[in-house]
Amino acid sequence: MSDALLHALTEALADVVTSIDTCDDDVLDPDTAVKWMETTAYLLDRLSPADRRELAGLFRRVAARRPEGAWRDELLKIPEGFGLDDDQHELYCDGVEQLVRRFVDAVRDVDPATPVPTCPGWTFADLVKHHGTTHRWMEHLVRTRAAERVRSRDVPLDLPEETTAYPRWLVHSAEATLRTLRKVDPDTPMWSHGADQRVGFYPRRLLFETVVHLADAELALGREPGIRPGTAADGIDEFLENVPYFAWIAEPVGELANGSLRLTATDTGGAWTITFGDAGYAWTTHGENADTAAVCVAAPVADLLLLQYGRRHPDDPRFAVAGDHAVLDRWLAATAM
Repeated sequence: MSDALLHALTEALADVVTSIDTCDDDVLDPDTAVKWMETTAYLLDRLSPADRRELAGLFRRVAARRPEGAWRDELLKIPEGFGLDDDQHELYCDGVEQLVRRFVDAVRDVDPATPVPTCPGWTFADLVKHHGTTHRWMEHLVRTRAAERVRSRDVPLDLPEETTAYPRWLVHSAEATLRTLRKVDPDTPMWSHGADQRVGFYPRRLLFETVVHLADAELALGREPGIRPGTAADGIDEFLENVPYFAWIAEPVGELANGSLRLTATDTGGAWTITFGDAGYAWTTHGENADTAAVCVAAPVADLLLLQYGRRHPDDPRFAVAGDHAVLDRWLAATAM
């Protein structure tokens, strides 16, 4: 993209956003305005930290070219309004910290032998051990700037003998992981098991590990998981980005017969179209081929995330499924986590 085109698109977006933000309610329906702004915020949230910083600078340059006054003042609010100056790496670390705290609060007083139905064969002790092991493994990888795969079994765990002590061990493990992540530039190159071969891969991946395993604990305790829509949408993006790189998923997805799937979030309006088969795996958040998908699933975005991770079943009444259910079943079986 040329600089001229980039600046023109930025200026056009700035004017549209400011027009929506300052429009009277009798000219533009407030609910429509909110939906448009939330969609824009969602798309901008998906940018890398470097791209977000660059875009914030472009918006400020647009404002600087306008005469002093109310319109210029509104343009200058755009970077802050969309959180473009926020440190995404730190935000992911903060999210992990908050969710681990919720996870530990949920499991602390539960009998470690209590089964976890969404992880067949696991108990709460297994769930906590698994999550703590993930923290120990990722901390080791980032601290050593691993250039190649290191197996989690080769990382010291310092696991306590008593399963009742596992929650406290998880607290210490998470504290160590977050200290390490916060010390390192997220753009530092290193090995990862996903698409993003940088340190920045790890807090994002760890966030969704925590989201899903907190949901495991909450569902086992008869509680409804509380997943924020923005987090859930980012979780679906992150999962789909990494499908070709997660070895245990990539191969079965590559063997799928031709098919397509459309996920639509009924609460946010977000949507994902996934295709697979002879032409290979692909996904998009745009509207191409949306009307021709073999199967379409509509539900709140948090439920779509839990469906993708196998924590919800497509027969659950919270999902509206239209089209070839067999295609959905094959996709979910191939991508089982």
